[in-house]
Amino acid sequence: MKSWNKKKILEIDKKHIWHPYTQMKDYENRDPLVIVAANGCKLKTIDGDELYDSISSWWTTLHGHLHPKLNQAIMEQLKLLDHVNFSGYTHPYAVEVVERLKNFLPHTLSRFFFSDNGSTAVEVALKMAFQFWQNRGVNSKTRFVCLENAYHGDTLGAVSVGGVDLFFELYKPLLFKSFKAPSPYCYRCEEKEGFTLDANHECNLRCLDGLEKILNEHHEEICAVIVEPRLQGAGGILVYPAAYLKKLREITEQFKVFLIFDEVATGFGRTGTMFAFEQAGIAPDIICLAKGLTGGYLPMALTVTTEEIYQAFYADYLEGKTFYHGHTYTANPICCAVAAASLKLFAEEEPLVKTKEAREYFHQLLLDTFSDKPYVGDIRYIGYVGAIELVRDKKTKEPFSEELRLGFNIYMKSLEKGVVLRPLGDVIYWFLPLCISKTEVEEILKISAEVIEEVLINL
Repeated sequence: MKSWNKKKILEIDKKHIWHPYTQMKDYENRDPLVIVAANGCKLKTIDGDELYDSISSWWTTLHGHLHPKLNQAIMEQLKLLDHVNFSGYTHPYAVEVVERLKNFLPHTLSRFFFSDNGSTAVEVALKMAFQFWQNRGVNSKTRFVCLENAYHGDTLGAVSVGGVDLFFELYKPLLFKSFKAPSPYCYRCEEKEGFTLDANHECNLRCLDGLEKILNEHHEEICAVIVEPRLQGAGGILVYPAAYLKKLREITEQFKVFLIFDEVATGFGRTGTMFAFEQAGIAPDIICLAKGLTGGYLPMALTVTTEEIYQAFYADYLEGKTFYHGHTYTANPICCAVAAASLKLFAEEEPLVKTKEAREYFHQLLLDTFSDKPYVGDIRYIGYVGAIELVRDKKTKEPFSEELRLGFNIYMKSLEKGVVLRPLGDVIYWFLPLCISKTEVEEILKISAEVIEEVLINL
């Protein structure tokens, strides 16, 4: 293996590199882990230690690190075409991605717009929905509806439809105003008893009342509603009922408002089906895809929409209806090659079928491990994603004091023990790759439980 100078790496990192979503002062007297290799479900440090990548490297890795077929796809592509402008040009590698992906989507989603990442996929969706109505001469429809606890990315348009104040409060003067509806937060619902689990419980969906009220009163100025289907990710790994989406689809159709599904985190099998919206038996008007699109290898995104929306932009040039949006690396051939290879794995190897037993075992083991713990207020899971919400008082659902930085301390301790537990506040979660085995699930949760107990004992 290639050799590195650890001291030099850390010296340059500390002096020059500004890491994302990180208070750099936290690393004043500690070093970040230096990762130099990976394979399957594990990362390898410069010191030779291994740790489970239990958040799939920020929710991207699907088939495991360094999958041989994905590696091969990239190597073969490097012999052919590295990059070319996608404005007025095309190439077979983008076409293959579309050909393979459309087999997994409803036939109504038939127009594919390439971009770079989840945030840009959302920006594209917002601009499409807005400009559709402008192109049709309905100038009043300029607003969006999003959910509290929503996260759709970090660019200003995506932030404008975000609902996580911890991340976005500071930037409000820069944002356009959107309507924010109550979030379907089952654990904090007054009518819900017990753990959320997979959220497939009997429910009157009162959490939708606020959103329906907004549409009833303001639908003439609203162009679209945007949600993360079945799972709000960065807002706390909040799993909610599929019935919510079904009713939401009915409401948006009633008020003639577009429905955008942000499946950047939930797409490509992560929730147990290829796309989360399938679990509700409905389809959106626009879907945003990224992260797992390339199997977690390279940045690429797609915004997929309907023929109706596409046709609102299709006109003589002088009519001014062109969609003026694009990115330098749109449909990069290397990204397309690995995306096509990843989609081919879904078709040929059926990983969702192959590891069904492992993900069901994951759900059961979460319950067996944490249900009787006095500090676990909620357990929730869907597909390969699971979470526990830590609370000071299980009966009152009182959270721990923010000053304790409980989640952060658990994260630091987890790295010492060989597993990555990067929390969302005091929500500890697992975002597992689709290649996970029962044995790996067992070891990950065993270590996780030990880490959490150790940190809590020392509070």
